[in-house]
Amino acid sequence: MILTPLLEAGAFIQIHAISAVVAALLGPVILYGRKGTVRHKRLGKLWVLAMALAIASSAFIWQIRLVGPFSPIHLLTVLAAYGLVSGINHARNGRIAAHQASMKGLYFWALGVAGVFTFWPGRIMSRMLFPEHPTVGFYLVLGVYLAVLLVQKMSRSQALAKG
Repeated sequence: MILTPLLEAGAFIQIHAISAVVAALLGPVILYGRKGTVRHKRLGKLWVLAMALAIASSAFIWQIRLVGPFSPIHLLTVLAAYGLVSGINHARNGRIAAHQASMKGLYFWALGVAGVFTFWPGRIMSRMLFPEHPTVGFYLVLGVYLAVLLVQKMSRSQALAKG
């Protein structure tokens, strides 16, 4: 791993990368751990903070400019912000199933899809983790992501069949 590409990037990219990595690492602990516990709520608040930082900082990353300073990725910024606020409101109002759906959606779609594309050859994360083989790195990350989605879908199907 080479940290130079991230260390040479602007502050918003550094904040975005670090907060997204924190959210990505906390996600499975929260999603697959016991729900409703003090630990779940504390880690959940930390995850929300990390996601809020990742979302807010993404609004100021303008390397790919298609419409003024914006790109299609900025639509994900808006959708993720809406999803995060919705998920928090669902939890506060006791709509736990909606809260879980919002947070799982954010984790697997906002973090997952955006995360895969951070490994596009030439982008910072690709240059950091796969400097010698950027295309292989992208397809490896994409494959892992798709495998996780498949396992999730199969787990849900089995749970529905049982119950």
